[in-house]
Amino acid sequence: MARRNDHSREQIQQMAITAAIGILNEEGPGQLSTRKVASAIGYTVGTLYLVFRNLDELLLHVNAATLDELHSAIRSALANQHTPVEQLKAIAFSYLEFARHQYARWSLLYSHQLQNGEQAPAWFNDKVNALFGLVEIPLKTVKPDMSHKDLVCATRVLWSGVHGACELALNNKLRLGDEVSADVLIHSMIDNYLAGLACEQVTA
Repeated sequence: MARRNDHSREQIQQMAITAAIGILNEEGPGQLSTRKVASAIGYTVGTLYLVFRNLDELLLHVNAATLDELHSAIRSALANQHTPVEQLKAIAFSYLEFARHQYARWSLLYSHQLQNGEQAPAWFNDKVNALFGLVEIPLKTVKPDMSHKDLVCATRVLWSGVHGACELALNNKLRLGDEVSADVLIHSMIDNYLAGLACEQVTA
């Protein structure tokens, strides 16, 4: 077993996050524990608690790493897209693709709740807002005169719709009569939402 001075605090933190992601991918969120993470990196649970206050904080950092990867994947998907429709569909399908291949990590983003009413720190919220920011840019192009409040609302509405389609599809809840794929739903949702947004009266 490694000694405490074999690695810096930052190194142990990154090792723990990487180990937690591995356990999450292999066994699912329900099997993730500080004991398993500590064992995977060759340190004691006590040492792990010198780096993270509790399992909650470790999961917060795991989710932060997931947000970073999702942001990077979406940025790559946007590289050669030029129109707002192309850009929004690239974001949506990149999001769906990430969820399909990283389902355990994707679902942890939404299932993990901080205990005792604790709020997520500003640095974590910044990562969430950076993702929303990728959606805001093409939406603002569609309707340049939107107020900031309306833009934020439109972004959340569209993101919620895409997320809902992904959630239903990945949990096999779209089998109502003839099956409708998430891809078809997303195409239709974005096309119709943008058409409606372009005609919508701007609110004060």
